[in-house]
Amino acid sequence: HCISSAASDVYKRQKMLTKFIFRNFKSFRDDTILDLSASKITEYADHLFDTGIEKVLPTVAIYGANASGKSNVYQAFEYMSQYVVNSFKFGGDDDSNQKSDFGYMKPTPFLFDSKSKNQESLFEVFFVDTGSESIKSYQYGFAVNSQGVTREWLNRKAKTARAYKRIFYRDAETLDLTGIPVKYRENLEISLEREVLISSLGAKLKIPKLKFIRDWFLQNEFADFGDPAESFFMSRFLPAGFVDNQEVQDNVVRFFSAFDDSIKGFHIQKVTSSDSDKKEEHYTIDAIHSMIDSDETASIPLHLESDGTLKMFALYPVLQEVLERGSVLFIDELNARLHPLLVKNFIHTFLTAELNPHRAQLVFTTHDTWQLSTDILRRDEIYFTQKDKQGISHLYSLADCIDEDGVKIRKDENFEKNYLNGKYKGIPVIDSFQVLPKERSEK
Repeated sequence: HCISSAASDVYKRQKMLTKFIFRNFKSFRDDTILDLSASKITEYADHLFDTGIEKVLPTVAIYGANASGKSNVYQAFEYMSQYVVNSFKFGGDDDSNQKSDFGYMKPTPFLFDSKSKNQESLFEVFFVDTGSESIKSYQYGFAVNSQGVTREWLNRKAKTARAYKRIFYRDAETLDLTGIPVKYRENLEISLEREVLISSLGAKLKIPKLKFIRDWFLQNEFADFGDPAESFFMSRFLPAGFVDNQEVQDNVVRFFSAFDDSIKGFHIQKVTSSDSDKKEEHYTIDAIHSMIDSDETASIPLHLESDGTLKMFALYPVLQEVLERGSVLFIDELNARLHPLLVKNFIHTFLTAELNPHRAQLVFTTHDTWQLSTDILRRDEIYFTQKDKQGISHLYSLADCIDEDGVKIRKDENFEKNYLNGKYKGIPVIDSFQVLPKERSEK
């Protein structure tokens, strides 16, 4: 089980992702849609979040062969989020010596045709805000190329409205701030540069409508377990209050007890740095285990625990955050170093109202086909990536697949067997490995 505490007022407004669209990013050349709006299928209706406007999926699993583009879906949403959060820092007067930070955030377009590699990359989200005053849908997006932002837009629609209403729009010739209060417009116009997003700058200027958008991205969490460096970093990130709050430590122990009841507690000791200039605090953490032949305990340095235990320790802080905020958690390679039953339990947390009262959402990539056979996921919660012969990745839902007779996939099919047999594609083309002998030169 995961710990759920009462959310503060700032998190009481539930904001759920309904659609993510991107184009011309890495291996995805064409319009790509990750749709979390529930389809009309009937299985597991209790999974769904009813926003008052539409029903939304709590989780999406993305399957696919190695190098098919699964991680690029994750990276596309991460890129969009990072750009929104950080772009207010970019730019600088061309005549000044101030160095622009935009260089490291330039997008990577599809590079294998001469047209796409010079075009803009596009990112767009739709999400629903179920605030206590009224329910609204938001459409926010931007396009960016190697020079900076080429387009950006924000639209909003009330529950009873038929169409979205513009809040702002910009491109190379237009700056329309119709939906921004007049008192903020001049500062935006003066400060805006081509590398900077209006949403990011507006949040910095404390414009409520724009801070609201930036904060939605800021509250989402990412965990890339396909990156060893990030995994190492995350395993050393402590849960909030873990060092000096016994209740938090007890909560972590209960979290571990779902898969490993041998850990009974933690011993934490502050490490004093000999470098007086360093202000960072460091701690050593030992996991406390029971002895099998006495009432005494034994301590083991946490870093010596299994890779699976360390991964779950790394996941705990982000899982705690998204469950309390009701935000979105993107995980790349959720199944890495975790038993399938543990992965199932992790997914189950997001599907269960009692464990997920604030309607957090989970999007993850995985190779764990066992989850396809456990009667846990709806057809529209299962996505595949497939790379064609031109090197272009495509993303599609199992709910949209059709068989050779043009019939949609039935809910009672054996998804795992059919996927591994290639019925839904998204699998590697396997040939015998060719291992060449070492070259030997004889004189």
